[in-house]
Amino acid sequence: MTASPALIAPRPATPDLLRSVFRQHAAGVAVITAARGSRPVGFTATSLASVSAEPPVVSFGIGIGSSCWPAVSEAEFVGVHILGEHQQELAATFARSGADRFGSPTRWREGPEGVPVLDGALAWLVCRVVARVPAGDHRIVLAQAVVGDGVDDGRPLLYHQGRFNALRD
Repeated sequence: MTASPALIAPRPATPDLLRSVFRQHAAGVAVITAARGSRPVGFTATSLASVSAEPPVVSFGIGIGSSCWPAVSEAEFVGVHILGEHQQELAATFARSGADRFGSPTRWREGPEGVPVLDGALAWLVCRVVARVPAGDHRIVLAQAVVGDGVDDGRPLLYHQGRFNALRD
């Protein structure tokens, strides 16, 4: 048995510590969309997770202070888009507060159940929201996939150390 290196003195858990820890966690990048009347809304998410295969359920987190929360809090359906490494600008647009997320150059169409579907994503799903679970200043949304497509077999976009990145060979 080998000795482990000395541990750094632990710090109390704070929002800054959590952000620091999760900068070390590489995550896939998704855009979540919803329709609010005739206006689409959407945001970049790195919290997307597969929850269940049978039935097919995914989850994602959204802050209750987010400009998209009012629409997501009422939406019956949401769109989930897995972004490719070629979509860094799209990810940045949907992450930027106050941006015209659905204006040019974003390409999208109204998809099943009226959900905005982004063109060029590696894959997408339209999901029926089944629960919104309180989690501090966020809600964890559970949504069951009803239709979708694995459009492209390209390489995924990742988020690590506060930046969008591509896989390295």
